[in-house]
Amino acid sequence: MSMTDPIAVFRMEAAELFEQIEAGLLDLTHRLDDKDQIDAVFRGLHTLKGSGAMFGFDALAAFTHHCETAFDRVRKGEKPATSELIAAVLAAQDHMRALVDRPTDDHGNIGDVLLSQLQRAVEGDAPVAAPAQVVPVEPVAVAAKSGANTWRIRFSLPVNSMVNGTNPLGLLDELRDLGECRITVNTSAVPSLDVLVPTDLHLSWDVTVTTDQPRSAIDDVFIFVLDDMQLDVETLTDGAVAEPEAVVQAEPPVPVAAIVPAVLPVPVPTQTAPAVERETPSANDTRQAKAAENVRVPAERLDELMDRVGELVIAQSRLRQLASSSMDLQLRSVSEEIERLSGELRDTMMVLRMVPVGSLFGRFRRLVHDLARETGKVIELVTEGETTEVDKTVIERLADPLVHLVRNSIDHGLETPEERRAAGKDEAGKIMLSARQAGGEVIITIKDDGRGINRERVRAKAESSGLIQPGAVLSDQDLLQLIFAPGFSTAAQVTNLSGRGVGMDVVKKTVETLRGAIDITSHAGQGSDVSLRIPLTLAIIDGLLVRVGTGRYVIPLSAVEECLELSLEEDLRSRGRSFISLRDSLVPFLRLRDLFRTGTKPDAHQKVVVISTGTERVGMVVDQIIGDHQTVIKSMSKLHHDVATFSGATILGDGSVALILDVAHLVAAGQQQEAQVRAAG
Repeated sequence: MSMTDPIAVFRMEAAELFEQIEAGLLDLTHRLDDKDQIDAVFRGLHTLKGSGAMFGFDALAAFTHHCETAFDRVRKGEKPATSELIAAVLAAQDHMRALVDRPTDDHGNIGDVLLSQLQRAVEGDAPVAAPAQVVPVEPVAVAAKSGANTWRIRFSLPVNSMVNGTNPLGLLDELRDLGECRITVNTSAVPSLDVLVPTDLHLSWDVTVTTDQPRSAIDDVFIFVLDDMQLDVETLTDGAVAEPEAVVQAEPPVPVAAIVPAVLPVPVPTQTAPAVERETPSANDTRQAKAAENVRVPAERLDELMDRVGELVIAQSRLRQLASSSMDLQLRSVSEEIERLSGELRDTMMVLRMVPVGSLFGRFRRLVHDLARETGKVIELVTEGETTEVDKTVIERLADPLVHLVRNSIDHGLETPEERRAAGKDEAGKIMLSARQAGGEVIITIKDDGRGINRERVRAKAESSGLIQPGAVLSDQDLLQLIFAPGFSTAAQVTNLSGRGVGMDVVKKTVETLRGAIDITSHAGQGSDVSLRIPLTLAIIDGLLVRVGTGRYVIPLSAVEECLELSLEEDLRSRGRSFISLRDSLVPFLRLRDLFRTGTKPDAHQKVVVISTGTERVGMVVDQIIGDHQTVIKSMSKLHHDVATFSGATILGDGSVALILDVAHLVAAGQQQEAQVRAAG
């Protein structure tokens, strides 16, 4: 995206406004009398309406005006903020998103239905005020109004205002909304037609408005266009109304409404005309100053840069290998310097791709709010560790799995308020989302304090579905993992939330494609914990390079616990049982030479690399440990998508390919082998 695409710029700004509005609405559900949040939501709706009108999203501007009007009445104290109003505006916001994303689609009567809900939420059957319409500027008689102040406003905008996206008709409409007004346009500065530039603005306005609103309401009208404009506001005492100044007529100017804005203006608060009273910096000023410190970069550019850094790491590895076999000291010195610089560049690039988990957790506030209204349950969402950072690609792919897990916790886990009171619990059920970093992994946990998983029902469903044999001996973890089997569901009936047996198996598949694992614990009557162990990044990892036969493989270093030596004699003694004793505990191990069918004889001094996922540990027998390796992960081809033993590949310094071992799959294979040995014994 380039800055020459104004619609893309507007959509990006609108997405941020939607997030701010939604966050403010959800905060209001807990503090309905929070005036700061009410003002923040109103400002967000006001900005969205104005920006939409500037860019030709007229349907969005007209629809948003209704919500803005509703919150304006709340802001003025005319109507209270209620949970029904918040729910109505949240539903309306979904329609606003559709109007931004698909402005040319036929949205049917959705808008009318939502406005009816909004009307009932605000004041029963009373109609909601219609949005301001763009009409030709014409004088309006000013009626005397008891208790109102009369203001005279003179303003002119920069010549390039319309090119930058400012529509003066919108400002005049907002002044009309304040009360009865008289508007006079001054065309004396309009040049002759032979030199007139249609996109230049040469008009100025003299407005007299009678309103019961304070001076700050007038300032709010111009809050986004104060940069370089001329503005003069004065009070007309004793209710006197100024006569309009003489209007110098010139050639008819180009209609303002016909000029299409091209670029979204970026308002930067500056010192304006002396007549404008500026108070302490507003929240909008602070937000703009903060935005000026950041630069928006399209995600695809970051991905492209990450690919280039990966290629650089591979080339540097090749250079290091050549330098290590050379006696040229200058070559070695240059190789070490490039290795240092490429390492720093890699680390910097990884930081650029990192985003806080809070950006993911924030999406669930709305989900929990909607599900609470749908199910009639009282739900409290608690988040921890929002500042934990994860690769942006991981964040994107975790969104859907977490939605499934949260929905299942609410539907299957949390009880109704009546059931919770009968069980001696608080009426409000709790859903906790937490994140923490552990080595090269991030652990995201979804925890509820509901009824827990009914193990008898899980076993009965698994046996009836043929997933396990009747009476089969399973560990508690293996039994709980059955809920991730395809088509598995213990719901008594199908609901809008769950019961069709799809979703949880998708969760497991998605997590495994991220080279992650799922741990689950549950206690009857106390709730369940589901933990997702996900690598911090999917692009470049630290790996342990090993040799098995004549092939070389990479084990993710974050999964490696320790390395032991396995002599040929110990290897022969362990034949048939495949266990090693590690600090008074037996750890199963796999002989990768047999697993990969290398057809080679084992080295005299083999090594055992102990890897783990959570509480499960398995040893991998290799012929040689070569050392650590900066691994640039390359995806497997579609022809190899069903090869579960490997999660990817990497290119070594000599140009050869090394496969990356799938730790989760190997640990599961080792545990299965252990179970078979124990059953046979």
